[in-house]
Amino acid sequence: MATPTNVPLKDFRNVGIIAHIDAGKTTTTEGILYRTGLSHKIGAVHEGETTTDWMEQERERGITITSAAVTCFWKGHKINIIDTPGHIDFTAEVERSLRVLDGAVTVFDGKMGVEAQSETVWRQANKYGVPRICFINKINQIGGDFYKSLESIHNRLSKNALPIHLPIGFEKDINGVVDLVDMKAYTYTDFTDHELVQGDIPADMLEKAKNARSLLVEAAVEADDALMEKFFEGGEAAISIDELKSALRKRVLGGDFYLVTGGDGRGVIVEKVLDLMNDYLPSPLDVDAIWGKNPKTGDEVSRKPDEKEPMAALAFKLATDPFVGKLIFVRVYSGVLTAGSYVLNTTTGEKERVGRIVRMHADKREDVDKIGAGDIAAVVGLKGTFTGHTLCDVAHPIALEAITFPEPPVSIAVEPKTKADQEKMGIALGRLAEEDPTFRVHTDEETGQTIMSGMGELHLEILIDRMKREFNVEANVGEPQVAFRETIKGTAEVQGKHAKQSGGRGQYGDVWVRFEPNEVGKGFEFIDMIKGGVVPQEYRKPVEQGIVETLNGGVIAGYPVVDIKATLYDGSYHDVDSSELAFKLAGSLATRDGIKKATPVLLEPVMHVEVTTPEEFMGDIIGDLNSRRGRIDAMEDLMGGAKLVKAIVPLANMFGYTGDIRSMSQGRAASTMELAHYEEVPPNVAQEIIEKRSK
Repeated sequence: MATPTNVPLKDFRNVGIIAHIDAGKTTTTEGILYRTGLSHKIGAVHEGETTTDWMEQERERGITITSAAVTCFWKGHKINIIDTPGHIDFTAEVERSLRVLDGAVTVFDGKMGVEAQSETVWRQANKYGVPRICFINKINQIGGDFYKSLESIHNRLSKNALPIHLPIGFEKDINGVVDLVDMKAYTYTDFTDHELVQGDIPADMLEKAKNARSLLVEAAVEADDALMEKFFEGGEAAISIDELKSALRKRVLGGDFYLVTGGDGRGVIVEKVLDLMNDYLPSPLDVDAIWGKNPKTGDEVSRKPDEKEPMAALAFKLATDPFVGKLIFVRVYSGVLTAGSYVLNTTTGEKERVGRIVRMHADKREDVDKIGAGDIAAVVGLKGTFTGHTLCDVAHPIALEAITFPEPPVSIAVEPKTKADQEKMGIALGRLAEEDPTFRVHTDEETGQTIMSGMGELHLEILIDRMKREFNVEANVGEPQVAFRETIKGTAEVQGKHAKQSGGRGQYGDVWVRFEPNEVGKGFEFIDMIKGGVVPQEYRKPVEQGIVETLNGGVIAGYPVVDIKATLYDGSYHDVDSSELAFKLAGSLATRDGIKKATPVLLEPVMHVEVTTPEEFMGDIIGDLNSRRGRIDAMEDLMGGAKLVKAIVPLANMFGYTGDIRSMSQGRAASTMELAHYEEVPPNVAQEIIEKRSK
């Protein structure tokens, strides 16, 4: 199929497919690619043949790990689709994709309705102000129910979600939808039909469709005063189809109103989802100009989605491609990015040359000379560019807001099996850390071990698997460890004095520092309150360095100290014997002493845990969560007689939980967890941890 060139910007759509794990995002994307002629058959996730899940690990596990970007064309529109992961361990993939998308399709499992992870991705879309439409998938399966799922959207996400299509039939007899805009039925005999057949609404659905359309029209006219007046005077008949569509589009673009459709994501019904993307989701022109800062002056500057403006783009994802090397996925916000040109990376301050530009159809590539404002593609040849970096015109610098990622709470130690693996492991870990901003690697100074940190057990398991397959590195892996932190609850004023006389020139540094708690999440703050010259200016920075290094190494149990204020307020120096090193050591001594005197406590990551379970296992699951030091927050009823348990549980007690919950519930319960916050470890548990570390 030839790809249309010169699609006007108003007909571009950058759309993400977001949902809970297993709701059918990837299958829906497959259906779309099949329908728009990019693939010749629909790949099945469980058989490992889908286009966008192209990593071996994705095919084996039947889940999506990295966001895949594909471009397709539908009725004159160019649609860049990003299929995002649903598993909570890969939440950063969703976060970075939403940052660069204009609209989203939220997919729900019609047998389950709104699930735990559906809420998380919904909140992420709200955070970035992404307008979306809802697709209730799998309503053709046993237990699939469009209306119950719609009710769960109303109860758990938003009352402002209205059907624009009603399904015809129930469960296995689903064979199409009634379109409430043009009041026609669109049906198929087999889900693999090549086109929907337009016809009249079945007689038994007419009344229901009329009522649903009235609600839709009432909601639409709220977008426009003139239209509302017309509606009050002449009723529903006074509003033309075009007026209804443009009013609904206005409501959807407002970001707090959602159109709902449903069907079987494998089949021809995705035509209707594509139509909704074209008709109601924003083009780059509907999105306001993007703001950033001029790195030289610090002034706020904006860029409009226009090819005549200076070029500005955001790198939102990095992938290592076995054939072309490092691929950087970019969203161009303004101007034109041309292959072979030089661009400025304002994050690093370096100039880089754009090698090739490739349009991605999942893992297949098509070379292009340039990409304009509003488009998404991948660039080859950028060496120093990573996720969240801004690329722009050298003569017109702009730094766009970077993407923030949570700190990874789970760590494991890895050791190469052989000497040959050692060097390869360093390269492999470096590559993987470049690709994934929530994956960190460091060497533990005390033990010399390499420590990998990630968002959860599955996240680390997959990274180790990739290391083995993509880089042929065999490694021994330790038990998962929790990333504890230290902080203080009290205040202490201490002296740190480093004085040595041993013949010749001595060393002398003397400081008084006040340590006190900082606001949660604020990190470390150094305040210089030296009056006069009791500590000369050139020695104050070394004092801060001494404090920071000691805090990073931990004081009570060797974990980094966070959320703390250190105020340097007094001290003394010696004309001959003082040096930067002496003051750095003085800062370090003050920190060791001060933290111990300021009521130090240990902090641990606690997780939001949500368990979906049949009612008969509810008692066992609650008892088990309590035994893991969990606090039950809420219990709710779900579709199909299932229950939802929400709890806050320390991460340290949640390793291996997925397996435990399966055996407790005969494999029928499922759980998700995400980092909630850090909180104080109870004294008896803290004592055990400190003793273990000191051994």
